[in-house]
Amino acid sequence: MFATLKSPATTPLTMLLRALCLALAIFATGCQREDTVEFRFRYSNAQPVGALRSQSMQFFKTALEKRTGGRIAVDLYFGGVLGNERELMDFVATGALQGTRGGFFADANPKFSLLMMPFLVDDWDQAMRLMGSDFVSEINSEAAKRGYHIPATGISQGFRAHTNNQRPLRSPEDLKGLKMRVPMQEVYVQTALAFGENPQELPYTEVYQALQTGVVDGQDNAPANIWDFKIHEVSKFLTITYYATGPDPFMVNLEWYQKLPHDLQTTFDEVARETMALSDRTNREKEQEYIDQLSAALETNVVDGDALKPFQQAVQPVYDYFIKKGDFSADDVERARQAARGEAP
Repeated sequence: MFATLKSPATTPLTMLLRALCLALAIFATGCQREDTVEFRFRYSNAQPVGALRSQSMQFFKTALEKRTGGRIAVDLYFGGVLGNERELMDFVATGALQGTRGGFFADANPKFSLLMMPFLVDDWDQAMRLMGSDFVSEINSEAAKRGYHIPATGISQGFRAHTNNQRPLRSPEDLKGLKMRVPMQEVYVQTALAFGENPQELPYTEVYQALQTGVVDGQDNAPANIWDFKIHEVSKFLTITYYATGPDPFMVNLEWYQKLPHDLQTTFDEVARETMALSDRTNREKEQEYIDQLSAALETNVVDGDALKPFQQAVQPVYDYFIKKGDFSADDVERARQAARGEAP
């Protein structure tokens, strides 16, 4: 059994305040240059302004506005100022926002969950090959059925690492019983259960305080996120297993996108693909740098080789669970692995 923590960020009053904040932001930007702007693209993500995801979106803004001659204006909101990832995804679904990148991509297509599966890929080369494959392009296209346009999918900030305050994690046994924060995504919940953790769902913006107060014992995320959210300040141990990465779809409100003339759609998609490629390159280049910075603050151990096999064996029930549920099939898993290896289906 896992616990779902009640998040203050999702109370009705807070949602109302977030919606009011968004409305005021839209009003403020809507009053600017409307005489020359044909289309306005309002985008938000939960990471801080200095995070690599946010930096890539600053490239997107500059490039898109320049290449469209200002016909599309881009407004960016970072650091969760308009809401957590769940709320931002809801805003995009309703059209209050036009775009986001974050963890609730299963709203766009449940098959994105396959790309988060533990030990699906071995390394960055395989992950990048998979995200650029025809298999993932099909997943992107199918999101239109749910009202989303996804011009490109990248890698979600790199491979996930664990931190905790109790002990080094050298085997799945060391995870048993730990209260570990997990994203509000079923793949990570099921993976935590397979490892024997006591998973606690809550937004990442609340993890620092939860660790500080002992509400949770630990968490896992990409090293970039661990560093950007200062999780190392309230943790003792860092464990590197490279057990999972995930997709980073650029999720756009389909109705807004369909209103663009064909030439602007083409330019929008080109810039989006360049943005996601830049994001992947930067995250790959910076990952070891973040690990080194975290290792200077935390006791660090790397699990690899034969020591990794018990972790890989422990998560087989996660595959069985989702295949039985019907989110994807065993054939889909094999297609994904073939794409990652660069093999023809």
